[in-house]
Amino acid sequence: MSQFEATAHEASLTQGVVEHNRRSWDRLVSQGHTLTRPVSGDEIKNASKILDPIGWLEGDLTGRKVLCLAAGGGRFSTLFATLGAIVTVLDISPAMLEIDRKQADKYRLSIRCIQADMSNMSSIDDDQFDLVMQPVSTTYLSEPRFAFAETARVTRAGGIYVSFHKQPMNLQASLEVHGSNYRIERPVESVITNSTEIKTRLREAGTIEHAHSLQTLLGGICRAGFAIEDVTEPQYADVSDPPNSFGHRCSFIPPYIALKARRLPTKTAQSGRSELIV
Repeated sequence: MSQFEATAHEASLTQGVVEHNRRSWDRLVSQGHTLTRPVSGDEIKNASKILDPIGWLEGDLTGRKVLCLAAGGGRFSTLFATLGAIVTVLDISPAMLEIDRKQADKYRLSIRCIQADMSNMSSIDDDQFDLVMQPVSTTYLSEPRFAFAETARVTRAGGIYVSFHKQPMNLQASLEVHGSNYRIERPVESVITNSTEIKTRLREAGTIEHAHSLQTLLGGICRAGFAIEDVTEPQYADVSDPPNSFGHRCSFIPPYIALKARRLPTKTAQSGRSELIV
């Protein structure tokens, strides 16, 4: 296979994963999955605390241009718009974006919705956003570096990028205890095809996921043109929960990692576009 053929083959496989996951999220919406439910009125009253529990967003959001990246479902866009931000939400799933539109109508909010792959945000100009908020979604990408490069391109210098990711070990380890412990079942960078019948908060039924290494995630964000300023592991552990439950497993393996990064000044002036820094 020639280099051109290999590249074309890789691109075809990547696009196949994107399309598979788009269909999966559309199906999850039709099933009323927890992650497809929009925020409630009570949550909107506590929007600031929900969005920024430890001060990463740096104050008043009024008038700030915010991209909710791969974040359809009527949660983040609604909360940010309620606090006065100028909000764009981008997602691969039209069904998820329809929830955002309904929320905007319900609460009389202005929210721009874009259906697109996060690795190709060509409909968005350079240096547009003061803040990018990305919930867990890189796990659905074969090559996150392209999404990181696009995120850097659309974020202004000095802008903030807050992202959440599944820990590699979360995807490598068993969902059930073996003896009294959880077992490593897959190598790092494994591809996991989740059954449509699976029922756990740790996996999204029917999706294809990737156990990306920390080098791929943290290193990829830095190489794209960001400086990571803080890292946390959101806590869901409850050792008193029964074995195989969400809380019990989280006491062994923190499932997620959250990152605050800042866009560095562009290091090249070519065509006025940010480029991948390697």
